Amino acid sequence: MPDITSIDDLQAKLQSLDYVAERGLATSIYLATRLRRPLFLEGEAGVGKTEVAKVLAELFDTELIRLQCYEGLDISHAVYEWNYTRQILHLRLLEARGERPTEEQLFDETFLLKRPLLRAIETTREKPPVLLIDEVDRSDEEFEAYLLEVLSDFQISIPELGTIKALERPYVILTSNRTREVHDALKRRCLYFWIDYPDFDKELDIVKARVPNAPRALARQVTAFIQELRREDLYKVPGVAETLDWITALVALDQEQLDFAIVEDTLGVVLKYQDDVLKVSGETARKILDRARVAA
Repeated sequence: MPDITSIDDLQAKLQSLDYVAERGLATSIYLATRLRRPLFLEGEAGVGKTEVAKVLAELFDTELIRLQCYEGLDISHAVYEWNYTRQILHLRLLEARGERPTEEQLFDETFLLKRPLLRAIETTREKPPVLLIDEVDRSDEEFEAYLLEVLSDFQISIPELGTIKALERPYVILTSNRTREVHDALKRRCLYFWIDYPDFDKELDIVKARVPNAPRALARQVTAFIQELRREDLYKVPGVAETLDWITALVALDQEQLDFAIVEDTLGVVLKYQDDVLKVSGETARKILDRARVAA
């Protein structure tokens, strides 16, 4: 782990890697890394939850292991499974030699397919990895219950091999978009932080850090437009990810400032549902642009 002496120091190091973290988030990350407690991040999609894990892996110069959660995720995809094809081939090879295979030969670690959770607690690493359990709210409650053992003791039980326990805990980031409530038992094992949509100043800092070649006026107007757009009654409010996508697209189009025509032409970069595009386009977009120009 790099020499991080304080929360301010962590904020500065994150900033140097183009991640803008307010004091509260920096404090949660600092405590999670110092105490080796999992950090549970909730918030709307696109506010930078996943980026926390990515920037930590870069900061610690270690591997990022990502487990993308989804409905139906099970142990064979998240933890481990046996390579049955190789086991059968090995079995036939032994039989061809006239040897009788033992259970230890068939259930050797050579035939073990290690999935993200098992890889994260392997004991042979020089540095503990960053384990990202992304969108845990999309997994089933049964899998969520399985995570309790992993996050409590950082160990995994494999019937044929025994219990594998981490000598050094990985850095763990869990994210949730709140498509359903995650059980309290899982949250109790973690530190918690809610990442909200940023205010104008923070979002502008993010834009400057991530798209440094954007014209100053354009960066301010885009940020102000997105801030105003979030006040509308939309099915899917744009996150910071959409802000960055939009400013990047506008820079690619050699835009120096926002105008109504370019807003209309590029709304699909910001809004991902046709109902939202129809609701915003036209006079509504013009009014939002007028307010954004004043705010910028």
